[in-house]
Amino acid sequence: MRQLMPPNTQAARRLARFGLADAAVMLGVLGVLYLLARVGAGMFAGFHPPQALAQVSLDPRNLPYYAARSTLRMMIALGFSTFFTFAYGYAAAKSRRAEIVLIPLLDILQSVPVLGFLSVTITFFIALFRGSLLGLEAASIFAIFTSQAWNMAFSFYQSLRMLPAELQEASSLYRLSRWQAFTALEAPAGMIGLVWNGMMSFGGGWFFLAASEAISVLNHNYTLPGIGSYVARAVAAGNMPALGWALLTMAVVILTIDQVFWRPLVAWSEKFKLEQSAVADPPRSWMLDLLRSAHLLRAAGARLSVMADRAKYRLGRLLPRRSAAPRFAAVEGPQWLFQGLLLLLVLVLLAGMAQFVLREVGLAEVGHAALLGLATLGRVMLLIVVATLIWTPVGVLIGLTPSLARIAQPIAQFLASFPANFLFPFVTLLLLHFHVSLNWGSILLMALGAEWYILFNVIAGAISIPNDLREMTANFGIRGWQRWRRLIIPAIFVSWVTGALTAAGGAWNASIVAEIVMWKHTTLTAFGLGNYITQATQVGDWPRIVLGVGMMSFYVVLVNRLLWRRLYALAAERYSLNG
Repeated sequence: MRQLMPPNTQAARRLARFGLADAAVMLGVLGVLYLLARVGAGMFAGFHPPQALAQVSLDPRNLPYYAARSTLRMMIALGFSTFFTFAYGYAAAKSRRAEIVLIPLLDILQSVPVLGFLSVTITFFIALFRGSLLGLEAASIFAIFTSQAWNMAFSFYQSLRMLPAELQEASSLYRLSRWQAFTALEAPAGMIGLVWNGMMSFGGGWFFLAASEAISVLNHNYTLPGIGSYVARAVAAGNMPALGWALLTMAVVILTIDQVFWRPLVAWSEKFKLEQSAVADPPRSWMLDLLRSAHLLRAAGARLSVMADRAKYRLGRLLPRRSAAPRFAAVEGPQWLFQGLLLLLVLVLLAGMAQFVLREVGLAEVGHAALLGLATLGRVMLLIVVATLIWTPVGVLIGLTPSLARIAQPIAQFLASFPANFLFPFVTLLLLHFHVSLNWGSILLMALGAEWYILFNVIAGAISIPNDLREMTANFGIRGWQRWRRLIIPAIFVSWVTGALTAAGGAWNASIVAEIVMWKHTTLTAFGLGNYITQATQVGDWPRIVLGVGMMSFYVVLVNRLLWRRLYALAAERYSLNG
């Protein structure tokens, strides 16, 4: 019996369980803690505007440190984005009153370009952390957060909306508390889509890294040490060797993060798939296998599981139980009142913006901005159509073929995560060489940063198709177009809509860096709203900043209302696996 076992025997057994996996995990944890302390210390350096920051050095030996600073910002932003996703997506999906406000607001927030957020928030964060570089760091992290959070929130919101009705009824019949239903049903049901959209959002953050580290707003230039600011300086200097070293460093960083972070999450999330038969060839990860084989982590996990069960039990007693009432119960109050208040608030804000803009720039400038917006809208819609035709079949093939997914997932993750604007200098040289106008070339540049939203959402949708349904269609001999029409399209349609919507938002955001590109002393510009906002932001022209951001928000919200929301409704009514 264990309680009668001599102390030295217990110690010997514990030591025998301590293996290479435990040693590797301990060394890894210590290494991560050291890197956090070493890299994070630079965030708290003294800074007093208008004090100039030290110029980023183009010495390649500094790239590991710069890459570590950028990665830390990205991870912090991803953490905030995840918390935002659970809170925002859950509130919008579970309350009709909240949905009326939160979803249109999410449309607007998604449409505001990163430079628009920087223009407003950088002064606030510098004042909040007065005398510390942490203010600039917070502004940079917030800018990265704005490039990650909206896509993840949309994905989780739609996962909750499309949750099978029988599972919701079962949670009501068992009278689970809201917390129990969230942890046992709702969060697991959205986990696969959340992981894949998290990967895509993380890649989107890399795209705007240069804009968030080499900040040029309101006639002030701020440069934080990082790989994005390193590339920005290399482009300004026309230093091709420095660009080459930055590309190599970025490739190493992306591959490392994929192996130690995203690949384990993809393999772990497979257990949340809603199906009755097991997957023949599930995704694997050497890092996840290592973590699962470590005795120390298993012991810690068991202890944490006990603590979590106690916490869930106590929360379950405090929080109200779910009833069998429908999701949008009539007791939530008169909807017309909330819609009216929201409409009144929007009208007041729009009236204030219109008065400010018209007083400062005039009606002719508003018409010019609207025409620029139409040009950018045309590029965005052309991009969505072409990307859908190319990447939907590819995404379905990857999602339905686990053996191919193991090979294609890291490649797709690498391509999606690699900051496309790091390649802009090379593309600019090609455009100059072949005399291609940026009016057309900007579509390619925007696609490099936006098309992956469609691919990753389609992959997530295809992976989520229950294996028993796939086996049933195979047994009935349903193949070719009939298989697409009866199984694949209904299963992936809502995922495609989410991907297309967020890709459109990403393309609008990418237009601010794709419609104006520079190489040394050469600048190429495209006729569009992104170029308009970028130039206004650089010189601190507030009336045109407000006009440009407002016009972009108008177009994005208009298209979302007229197109994407109707497609979401179609998905809920017809293209759903709920039956």
